[in-house]
Formats: sequence, structure tokens, C-alpha cells
Amino acid sequence: MADSWIKFDVDSFRQQFWDNTFNGLTFGAIYALIAMGYTLVYGVLKLINFAHSEVFIAGAYALVFTLSGLGFGGSAPGLSLPALIGDLIIACAVAMAASGIVAVVLERVAYRPLRRKGAPKLAFLITAIGVSFAIQYAFFIWRGASAEPAVIMFVPQPVFDIFGAIITDQQLIIFIAAIALMVLVDQFVNRTRFGRGVRAVAQDPDTATLMGVNKERAIMLTFLIGGVLAGAAALFYVMKVPSGVVFNGGFNLGVKAFAAAVLGGIGNIRGALLGGLAIGLVGNYGQTLLGSAQWSDVIAFVALVVVLMFRPTGILGESLGRARV
Repeated sequence: MADSWIKFDVDSFRQQFWDNTFNGLTFGAIYALIAMGYTLVYGVLKLINFAHSEVFIAGAYALVFTLSGLGFGGSAPGLSLPALIGDLIIACAVAMAASGIVAVVLERVAYRPLRRKGAPKLAFLITAIGVSFAIQYAFFIWRGASAEPAVIMFVPQPVFDIFGAIITDQQLIIFIAAIALMVLVDQFVNRTRFGRGVRAVAQDPDTATLMGVNKERAIMLTFLIGGVLAGAAALFYVMKVPSGVVFNGGFNLGVKAFAAAVLGGIGNIRGALLGGLAIGLVGNYGQTLLGSAQWSDVIAFVALVVVLMFRPTGILGESLGRARV
């Protein structure tokens, strides 16, 4: 009985170590992109935006519909490289726009009225949970419980191998593009005038307003950036899991992304990247070591709890308002 429940497969762990490492980094980059939305909103409003997972899934639906309209389906289309890149850019732009719009509308409709009325933090939290379920089941009513048909963008091709593990072009695209986007956002927040406004509001909203910073615009910009990154994450997620778009598909990813944000130090942009990669790696290692993919989430959250026991603020643990320039 015990053997069927849990077992340590050390041989498989050792044999698949490098495959799990590179797959873990790929999924971790996706988690990190979504985690950026959680950490940006928390850094500015001290709000856990649990509806961010639905911002992601809205972009995923928009992506699938766009790709389907462009002729993508259950098998890779026979397009030239420039045509394929062009179609993926169009689909990604639509997904980013959809997620960005949903995020901004969410802020205006659900959270801004609460701020104007001086509602307690608990009201924001309950609202976030309620909006999350409302959007989730709106998708259920519209699209049903079944996942959308698979949309395959291209067949991954091996590029090179490291210690016997094959690295594909798909893995490289996801990892490099995700890291580039996060570096771009980090530089935007730390180097631009708008970014300084966001950090000023995160540090002291009242003083920032007295100094001429438009607080509401900074908050809206924060939600927009988080939404745009979630839309990009939708492209990479569907690229990796072609049939993964379903009405509640954002929940598990959202929980892992939230865990990544907390692990890295919620409110810290670079911490979201570090936490996402760590959750991706630990989850992949754990499911191989314990012999079942069902253990992936358990191991990831156990690692989160262990880290927080020794460092409650997370690995980096620095707020957005105090980020170094």
C-alpha cells in the first residue's frame, strides 16, 4: 500500500536530471512571467490580485482563437519561417491586448471603487477572489468544461545537447523571450520616468501624489504591464501545452505563479524571476524523484514553506518601492 502511494526513484531522477533541469527552466520562465503581475500589483497596492490567473486565461483564449483564425490546428502548418514568425507575433499581440484590457477593466471596475471608499484590505481580498470565480465561470458558461482543441504552432526541433539532454528550439524561444521581457520590465520600472512614478506610489502614495505623481495612472499602468506579461505567458504556455486552454486552466498556473512571487519575495520584480525558475525546477525534480507528476505541486509548495520558515520575506525580500536603481 505504501509502495503504491509514494516511492523514491533515485535512478530515474539521476538519469533525467538534465532533461528535468531544462524543462523546469522552461516552465519556470512561464511561471515567472505570470508572477510578475502578482508582484507588481502587490508592490503598489499591497493587494494579492487572485484574479490575475483569469487575466492570463483570457489572453490564452484570445491567442487560441487568433491562431485558429490564422489556420493553425492540430498539426503544425506548413508555413515559411517569416510567415510563421509573423503569425505568432500577431497572435501574441492579440493575447497581450486581451489580457491587458481585462487587467485594466478589472482594476477600474473591481478595485478602484473600493480605494475611493477607503475599503479595508480584507474587502479587496474578498473582491479579488469573487472576481476570479466570476470570470472563470463566465468562461465555463461560454466555452464549456472541455479544453479548446489543440493548437500546434510548430514541431520542436533539436538544436544541441548538454550532458545528453536535447535542447529544442521551442525551449530556447520560451526561455530567452521570457527572460528578455522580464529584463525589459525591470529596466522600465527602474530607469524610466513612468517607472519612477510607479516606485514612488509603491513607496508612499500620499507623498508621491503631493510631488505631482498621478497615483491612479501609476496603478493602471501597473495592472496593464502585468496583463501584457500574462498575455505573453499565454503564448509560451500554449506553445508548450497546445491543448491546455480550459476555463479553469489559469487556476493551477496562477497558484504556482503566486507561490513563485512569494518565494522570490513578493513585491520584488527580480524575485519573481528567481522564484518562477525555482518553482519550475523543484516541481520537475520532485515529480521524477517521487515517481508521479501529481507530486509536482506538492513538492513546489513544500519548498516554498521551507524557504519561508527561514526567510519569511522570500529569497530577495525587497519591496518594489525600495528597489535599487
